Amino acid sequence: MNIQEYIESGILEEYALGVLNEVERAEVERIAREHPEINRELKTVIASLDAYAEAHALTPPTDMRERVLAGWQQAIQAAEQTPSLPASDGSSTPPRMVASAPAAAPAATPAGEAVVRQMPVETASGSRTRWLIAASVALLVLSALGNFLLYNRLRETEANLEVAQTEQSRYAATQKAALNERDQQLSVLRNQAFRTVDLKGTPKAPDALARVYYNPQTKAVYVDVRNLPAPPTGKQYQLWALDNGKPVDAGVLASTTASGDSIQQMKDIASAQAFAMTVEDEGGVASPTLSTMTVIGNL
Repeated sequence: MNIQEYIESGILEEYALGVLNEVERAEVERIAREHPEINRELKTVIASLDAYAEAHALTPPTDMRERVLAGWQQAIQAAEQTPSLPASDGSSTPPRMVASAPAAAPAATPAGEAVVRQMPVETASGSRTRWLIAASVALLVLSALGNFLLYNRLRETEANLEVAQTEQSRYAATQKAALNERDQQLSVLRNQAFRTVDLKGTPKAPDALARVYYNPQTKAVYVDVRNLPAPPTGKQYQLWALDNGKPVDAGVLASTTASGDSIQQMKDIASAQAFAMTVEDEGGVASPTLSTMTVIGNL
């Protein structure tokens, strides 16, 4: 059960307002007993409604009770002082007490104070007032809930926008790096100072083919793979420069280079008469394994 989602559903507020049926109320009480977080939130909601009702309650004037009693006493005294009406036989008949007699006007109300009148049905008025308070609290709670949901939606949108902007920036940086690499490769291919060395397959891999671009002036070396067998797991192609028959490490090939997706710059070589590739452990070795030589070519 997602406790936070249950709290934010608004059912606790409906429970506090008394708008749930008996089954729903029993379910809320059961869940509150099983989950302390929901129980604390329910108590907080009920306390908030009580505080709101108490804060907006109307306090009657302090002398209201005395003025109401004084009005009733004056009405009773006026009824007792009414003269007797003569009967048809000449006798006097005491005045008949009517249930509505105490409805005479109450004592005069001082200027500026509220006039107190008897309400026909006091319980209905109190119930209506309580429902108005409950409705006001419900609207307040719903408004707060709506603002909360809107705020969460705004935060989620901002987060998604930030992620999208980050992805866009990363993509732009990647594209820029790729363009720079392509420009560099074109500059190598078009530079007349680079000498081209075709590396052809050995009997171990007769269809293998690669090309090395070597600049004797700057000592720069680039390798462009045309066709190489995929190396075994844990293995990597390593380029060697042969200087007077002595192998010199020129670096290992990245997987993208070995698959022919890019031209890779290798280690600078001061002098070389030939280049060759062998299959070595990942990271390269100090001396070549001649039995795994795949391609070789002379300047």
